[in-house]
Amino acid sequence: MSEVDSDILRAWVGKAETRVDVIAPAPISGLAATLGGTPAVVDAGEAVPTGGHWLYFLDAITASEIDRDGHEQRGGFMPPVPLPRRMWAGSRVKCLAPLRVGDTARRETTIAGVQCKRGRSGELVIVTLHHQVFTADVLVLDEEQDLVYRPAAAGDTVPAALAAPSDAQWTRQVIPDPVLLFRFSALTFNSHRIHYDRDYALTVEGYPSLVVQGPLTATLLLDLLYRERPGVQLAAFSFRALRPLFEGVPLTLQGRLVQGDVYCWALDEAGGLAMELRGSVV
Repeated sequence: MSEVDSDILRAWVGKAETRVDVIAPAPISGLAATLGGTPAVVDAGEAVPTGGHWLYFLDAITASEIDRDGHEQRGGFMPPVPLPRRMWAGSRVKCLAPLRVGDTARRETTIAGVQCKRGRSGELVIVTLHHQVFTADVLVLDEEQDLVYRPAAAGDTVPAALAAPSDAQWTRQVIPDPVLLFRFSALTFNSHRIHYDRDYALTVEGYPSLVVQGPLTATLLLDLLYRERPGVQLAAFSFRALRPLFEGVPLTLQGRLVQGDVYCWALDEAGGLAMELRGSVV
């Protein structure tokens, strides 16, 4: 019998919430330090780096509202999906105007869709959130974000590796350690236990180690682009997680920029394609 009642979940489609935040400089400086850069003073009016909007409009839920996995309990704003494992599988972002330090910004979020499917590991639920960020009623960012819910671990359900591209212009290797994962979780107020609670990650969710956050890998890919092509501005980008990456295991960041098209990717230790990021330059 199915755990998922699709009619109940689809009743959440169209539900909306609004959050307001002041774009403070400290998270940007903290992110630069976390990625290995210089935590320089960030001045008012400075543009937030691409992907930096993930540092704001955070889920500041109270302790009594936290579920076993560290996320907010379901059935409030988020649909009451009964499947226990959750991952941020990808996003599609349009960068319409700069989000600047000192701005008072508003994010309007709508549950745009709920899909119930069956995959290799059983039932899947994909919840798509539509975020729109405004400053002074000007739309500056538009993002669709896909959250995937899966059943409890039952053996090896990691998808087969896809072949990696062979025409990288840039390469960088990173070994994500627990400090990197912890600092990124702190910056994004992400209390999902698979990123810092090793015992929970191994014994409850069945992973071999702590899991690298999807948006952290995407941020590292964006950072690779800006290390190699300073001053480039993206009009839009998207990322798609293909395989999980784990703490303590080397990951390789690669990418290229050809005629205004950006393609960056992350490889696991075996050379399997773990994430793709594509973008277009202004």
